[in-house]
Amino acid sequence: MSPSPLASAPRLPGGPLIAFYGDDYTGSSAVMEVLSFAGLPTVLFLGPPTPAQLARFQDMRAIGIASVARAQPPEWMDAQLPPVFEQLALLKAPISHYKVCSTFDSAPHVGSIGRAAEIGERVLGGDWHPLIVGAPAIARYQAFGNLFAAIDGTGYRLDRHPVMARHPVTPMAEADVRLHLSRQTDMPVGLVDFVAMKAGRAEQQLADQRAAGARLIALDVLDDETLAEAGRLVWEHRGERLFAIGSQGLEYALVAYWRRAGLLAPEAPTAPPARAAHIAVVSGSCSPITAVQIDHALANGFEGIRLDATHAVDCQAWEREIARGTAAALKALEAGRDPLVFTASGPDDPAVPALSHAIEAAGVAPAQVNARIGDGLGRVLDEVVRRAGLTRAVISGGDTSGHAGMTLGIYAVTALAPLAPGSPLCRAYAEGAHDGLEIAFKGGQMGRPDFFCAARGGAANH
Repeated sequence: MSPSPLASAPRLPGGPLIAFYGDDYTGSSAVMEVLSFAGLPTVLFLGPPTPAQLARFQDMRAIGIASVARAQPPEWMDAQLPPVFEQLALLKAPISHYKVCSTFDSAPHVGSIGRAAEIGERVLGGDWHPLIVGAPAIARYQAFGNLFAAIDGTGYRLDRHPVMARHPVTPMAEADVRLHLSRQTDMPVGLVDFVAMKAGRAEQQLADQRAAGARLIALDVLDDETLAEAGRLVWEHRGERLFAIGSQGLEYALVAYWRRAGLLAPEAPTAPPARAAHIAVVSGSCSPITAVQIDHALANGFEGIRLDATHAVDCQAWEREIARGTAAALKALEAGRDPLVFTASGPDDPAVPALSHAIEAAGVAPAQVNARIGDGLGRVLDEVVRRAGLTRAVISGGDTSGHAGMTLGIYAVTALAPLAPGSPLCRAYAEGAHDGLEIAFKGGQMGRPDFFCAARGGAANH
């Protein structure tokens, strides 16, 4: 691999280093986690910030904005992304990042990474756009452009992954990120592979790919060595500014390179959160990983409260279901148990096809119903936290976190303590009652079986 002489980059520049926009809330908090616990203070806004809100966080080294873009059609992106990308440009960070899921959740009709890349290129510029998805810390790996993810130590190519191959909205039928993106954009996609990285030929391969016309260039990441090399390629070839696409793997790569180059202090230990007296959890995830976490929680002091999501096709029926769930959660707290309000327990739960049938029978848009479900879970959490005076909560599910988070009226979060890679415990900033709330946004595929118990406090969940 190429050397990293300190003479060429003696120190990190001042001001924000990275400005990022996340296509869901859980993934956005994962970026904040990587940077914050590396010693780079980061704030994540849960929507485009006002000037006054930005002014509250003047010393941050990274500034992010979370969204629900992963669940939106290209027409939504055409309307919503340009102004927020223009806001990112005003921060003048050397790197702007469109954050995508580490399992590349996307399709031409929903959450299109290709459409976001086209818009970002027009607004944020840059001579090339690195694409980094692999992140060994969360068991995501890329080899020859193909993406792999591991569950319990077993790796799967993404199109054969037990979760992603069956994803209810964006099932992964192609593991090669170049081919997957080619269905979403006409932008030429290239590759710097791990063999070139390990043989010291990454510079030449990057130059060759750019000369051949590639504008999006995927960088393989398999291990710590290729992670740091990917970070070096991004940082040393950023030009005046660079627009990148990727998971939190981009930040992991930059941090790895900055540490290797002596620009950032070595990793320091972080303390787990103290135990909370009680905690409330809402979950709209259908992941089998979340299902295991729900089962573990119910066996360890949590009270399971199922919401019938089929009622969400009718506004009045859904209002009644929200009221019922809220009352049950408050009753659980009175009995000394922690409420866990959920709509499904894994992809094989009969509630999943039941909701699909209800949506089809009612003739309503699935996106509208999913947003209504997320909003309803947020309203349950809002009422329970307020009335019970809770100081800690968890929202599980990427899309759910976006809709429920907006309902809580939180406008920003900062990282407090690690729970699981990609899902830190955060400090909420709000104009109203939830200012100071400790909250975690958990992706459906993140965390060990004891995640909800770890969020309640006591031990870190790595």
